[in-house]
Amino acid sequence: MSKKASEHHKNAAEHHEHAAKHHQQAAEHHEQGNHEKAAHHAHTARGHEAHADHHAAEASKAHAEEHGSK
Repeated sequence: MSKKASEHHKNAAEHHEHAAKHHQQAAEHHEQGNHEKAAHHAHTARGHEAHADHHAAEASKAHAEEHGSK
């Protein structure tokens, strides 16, 4: 695997981990009735999900560039 693709996969995984933590925090705040904090963490989680999607797409592009599209 190319170094470029590998880095994108690692970055995507890292963003997914951050998103999961923020979703967990959002759930905890929601259960406590802290809806503003819950919304903040939910919004932050979506940002990490968007970054993860970007890195996943870039990894796919790097694979195609290195190995050709089949």
